[in-house]
Amino acid sequence: MSTRVVLVTGAAGGIGAAVVHAFAAEGYVVVAADLDRPTVPAHTTVPPHGGTAPVPAAAPRTPGTVVPVRLDVTDEQDVARLVRWVEDEVGPLEVLVNAAGVLRPGVVTESSLADWQRMLAVNATGVYLVSREVARCLSSRRRGAIVTVASNAAGVPRVGMAAYAASKAAASSLTRSLGLELAPYGVRCNVVSPGSTRTPMLAALAGSPGPDDVPVLDEMAEARVVAGMPQDFRLGIPLGRLAEVQDVAAAVVFLASDAARHITVHELVVDGGATFR
Repeated sequence: MSTRVVLVTGAAGGIGAAVVHAFAAEGYVVVAADLDRPTVPAHTTVPPHGGTAPVPAAAPRTPGTVVPVRLDVTDEQDVARLVRWVEDEVGPLEVLVNAAGVLRPGVVTESSLADWQRMLAVNATGVYLVSREVARCLSSRRRGAIVTVASNAAGVPRVGMAAYAASKAAASSLTRSLGLELAPYGVRCNVVSPGSTRTPMLAALAGSPGPDDVPVLDEMAEARVVAGMPQDFRLGIPLGRLAEVQDVAAAVVFLASDAARHITVHELVVDGGATFR
């Protein structure tokens, strides 16, 4: 049986790390890429792109292996080099998961151009660069899947999140448009849009300082998120709880699997009904 290889960006983040573990549990060889190289066990050697962060030795093809690598999704050459290395040394890619993302909240009138540009660079341009490079590989083999982790904020106005919402809307629209372009080649492109999920990003947004000033999401903060925030025109979560990262990862794995072989250009919202329509 041939090795199934998946590339996951943003692999050191809350959702990204859960996606890595979910695919490894399904027997994939997972190339876990992040600007902060994921800390998972692996044999290492000289990195393919000349950086200082090590990457695993060539040909780690045992099912369930996690291959941690450093990647800047906003760097066109870095992306091209990494995808080429994966194809040459690990195996032909079957799945790409775009999970890299940053959030810098703030109302537009008080925000900076640097914050706007950073969110667009990572959340939208990063999806474009990595998807474009991987799509060239998948289309040549006439099979494969791309799944982008966006946000339910992409379709609902949010106070203090205009730039983030715009960047995620761009990522969602890009991925689904790419799905139309790649459909003749048998490559599927879908989007998973999570709502409020128990991650460090949510803790930074809605929590309070904990030990060593690391943000934590206490019970009161969680209750506020679940109940909704009328002052911010934000509805609550009908299911009465936050999403866990495993909920989002399960949706990603499903859309990448053969069980979803006739699903493409689709957005799967995982938010407990918070943005029902």
